[in-house]
Amino acid sequence: MSFWQRTRALRWWIIVIVMLGTIINYLVRQTLGVAVATDAFKADVPMTKEQYSWVTGVFQAFIMLQPVVGYILDRIGLRTGMAIFATGWGLLIAAHGLVGNWQGLAALRGALGFAEGTAHTAGLKVVSEWFPAKERGLAGGIYNLGASAGIALAGPLVAVSIVWWSWRAAFYAAGLLALLWVLLWLRWYRTPDSHPDLAPEELATIRSGQEAHLQAGSGEKPPVLSLLGRRNFWGIAIPRFLADPTWATLTFWLPLYLSEARGLDLKSLAIAVIVPFVAADLGCLFGPALVLFLERRGVQLIDARRWTFTFGALMMTSMAFVGTVTSPTAAVILLSLGGFAHQTLSVTNLTLGSDLFRRNEIGTVAGMAGTMANLGVMIFTLLIGALVTKIGYTPFFVALSVLDLIAAALLWTLVRKPGGKPERESGIIPILLGGGTVAYLGGVAGIGAAGIAGYVGFGFGVLLLVLGIVIEVRVRSRRTLTA
Repeated sequence: MSFWQRTRALRWWIIVIVMLGTIINYLVRQTLGVAVATDAFKADVPMTKEQYSWVTGVFQAFIMLQPVVGYILDRIGLRTGMAIFATGWGLLIAAHGLVGNWQGLAALRGALGFAEGTAHTAGLKVVSEWFPAKERGLAGGIYNLGASAGIALAGPLVAVSIVWWSWRAAFYAAGLLALLWVLLWLRWYRTPDSHPDLAPEELATIRSGQEAHLQAGSGEKPPVLSLLGRRNFWGIAIPRFLADPTWATLTFWLPLYLSEARGLDLKSLAIAVIVPFVAADLGCLFGPALVLFLERRGVQLIDARRWTFTFGALMMTSMAFVGTVTSPTAAVILLSLGGFAHQTLSVTNLTLGSDLFRRNEIGTVAGMAGTMANLGVMIFTLLIGALVTKIGYTPFFVALSVLDLIAAALLWTLVRKPGGKPERESGIIPILLGGGTVAYLGGVAGIGAAGIAGYVGFGFGVLLLVLGIVIEVRVRSRRTLTA
């Protein structure tokens, strides 16, 4: 009998492996965010803030293909899919060390964005397959620790690389770590039904804690249009669209903000960029703990997650004061509180998907919700690149404090608990979202008022409008045939 069969804790080792993968995933994407703030990188790869926003925008454009990534993982399985995509992380980030201009950097970031769309998608699939309902919040918090830890490690990695050799070494090291993780993944990961080291008692624990409505249909082809017609999907996706710009601001712009607006040198920067992400790690654990606390006091699971999200959104209002305090230390403290608050609500929203959708759907749902999240990230970072030299960072910090409050209100409004009336498919929500966006940008604000961000928003609004019409026509046609 193996160690894991004796301890009946294999599922926790599996989620630790996922956490390590998430650490590397975010280390890979954040290495550029730190390197770009250094004089050595600026000397070798000169670019303006607007050009840097284009580079990050390309990354976000391709990471928005998460529905494709999620669909692939749903179809070919996690073990093979993650091995392929994580190998892509390693090779592509290592190639960053060879670039000499921002155009080449943008091309690599686009390819990396597509490969990196697996982080949360894979994590949610593992949580849904390996954990009973009562443990999903903690499991989700554990793997989400990796996001903050990976970003926090990027600062020291770049600083050490510059001291010992050059900024290019940081990208080579990140690539090597990704390839080593692939070996670890292939050695240990299997589904619960096929893992040779899983004790029958632990398998029974996993199965007994899985809700019946999430088990039904496992193994079937994910119904993409049907998912897009459900209000529960939009109840998760729209809050992610509104909340994820906070994470993008911390990831892509924090080093530049602290070095340029707050005057921190490389040594101080390497330390300062760690603190908000350490706080974010604590938020990853606090969110599930608060959900569990509320459940034990009689609050239903879905409501416990919504109250936790709302509490995180209220804490996020501290971000409004980041640009107004005079002390760099005070600014870092407020940013840290924002990181803690964001991960409190983010891990809660991410885990909510595994409570509402079937196992054969969760990868696709996570991918499509990730597209909405990364669209928000893309638009916000393009706005920063276009406007920060004119209006500074403060208005963006204020906006972040408001967006999460709106997200919390929508989470309460749109999400319906399982077990009630069957959810009817409808294209009304994407029609309203798309039509409103097109009307606002095309008429009131003007498409080009915010630069590229305006055109991106308008294009996505048109896509949502068309998608909603297609879904509504499909639903009405089916009703006519069955009438």
